[in-house]
Amino acid sequence: MFQALQLRLSPFFSEPWARISAAMVALVLVAALAYVIVHRVVQRVMRELLTRLSLGNWDDALTRHGFYKRLAQMAPPVVFQFGILAVPDLTIAATEVLRNLALAATLLFGMLMLSAAMNAANDAFATSTRAHTRSIKGYLQLSKIVLWAFGTIVIVATVIDRSPLLLLSGLGAMSAVLLLVFKDTLLSFVASVQLTSNDMLRVGDWIEMPQVGADGFVIDIALHTVKVENWDKTITTIPTYRLFSDSFRNWRTMFTSGGRRIKRTIRLDAGSVRFLRDGEMEQLRRFRLLGEYLDQKQKAITEANQELGEPGHDPVNQRRLTNLGTFRAYTEAYLKQHPGINTSMILMVRMLEPGDKGIPIELYCFTASTAWVSYEQVQGDIFDHLLAILPELGLRLYQSPAGNDLVTAFADRSASPSMHARVEDRQERLAG
Repeated sequence: MFQALQLRLSPFFSEPWARISAAMVALVLVAALAYVIVHRVVQRVMRELLTRLSLGNWDDALTRHGFYKRLAQMAPPVVFQFGILAVPDLTIAATEVLRNLALAATLLFGMLMLSAAMNAANDAFATSTRAHTRSIKGYLQLSKIVLWAFGTIVIVATVIDRSPLLLLSGLGAMSAVLLLVFKDTLLSFVASVQLTSNDMLRVGDWIEMPQVGADGFVIDIALHTVKVENWDKTITTIPTYRLFSDSFRNWRTMFTSGGRRIKRTIRLDAGSVRFLRDGEMEQLRRFRLLGEYLDQKQKAITEANQELGEPGHDPVNQRRLTNLGTFRAYTEAYLKQHPGINTSMILMVRMLEPGDKGIPIELYCFTASTAWVSYEQVQGDIFDHLLAILPELGLRLYQSPAGNDLVTAFADRSASPSMHARVEDRQERLAG
């Protein structure tokens, strides 16, 4: 039976084109089989190896970026590249052309495989603890640019059957053009190296850069751009070299220091500042936080007044406590005992230069929590209490007069009752 089939097909295979066609079909089938074997066997072996090495995140990343698929796609051109030599009756020129095309396809799929491996490495690195302090995305992007640049040159040289050095020598005359085209890439690469080596920027840092409208957390550091998620959930994209050439504020050390600064003023009405009257010092002793302060001050005042002798009997010459100084002492004592204040860092209550908007009393201290919500809660709690305690010390908060205040003051000073009635009538009409 087989001899009869061979006799029938022998006239067909006597033609060169028939033998070439049959060999090419066989070569394509072998290449397809190689693809299936590599895709299934190699992928299974690598997954098993990565699992045993506790690198499951690498396996997921390689699968997600198509590394195994690109590796399997390299098998058919490799088989075709060497199998083409076994095709009978094929001319030497045709064989070289097909081999060069197969080699070019192998290089192309190889570059795609390496690119997928770099993407997988970036994803796997992002899941590690070091990703919080370093970013390798910029270096990987630069590596891919170099890979594709030289890979493209080699592929073109392979297709036209020329040496890659010949093409590279021709690029020397285009160096000025290449520098112009890749200017941003070179600047960004240098900036990325400087930012990383000097630890100036990390993923997760809170930065402020008003000149580009950025105020939020860094979510991505790439070769050309840095992405910042602002507080309103918008994204600001900053060229990497701008972060090296321009100034920006990084709040990272605030979080690591364990304290967030409060620097805010309370403006007091200058007309409410006075000396403490007789008996008020004893009334203020009911303030638990003022007991030690009042004892020390009373002792110092008594000694100072005794040294004055006869002039010390006149209140004008006497040293006396003021309600403003007592308020500053109370505020400092209140901050020191507040559980939300970090007492290991600088703590100060000071009076700034009085002006047309009252007497500013500035609180300078640090909270024990750096979280935004906790920080605002502690700050609000402190100023709520201090504003409410002002009347107990005979002090008033400064407030610019509103329109209704001016109308009321004008009505109170008017000598004519009819004028006062007209002002009240005007107020009622305005309110209506």
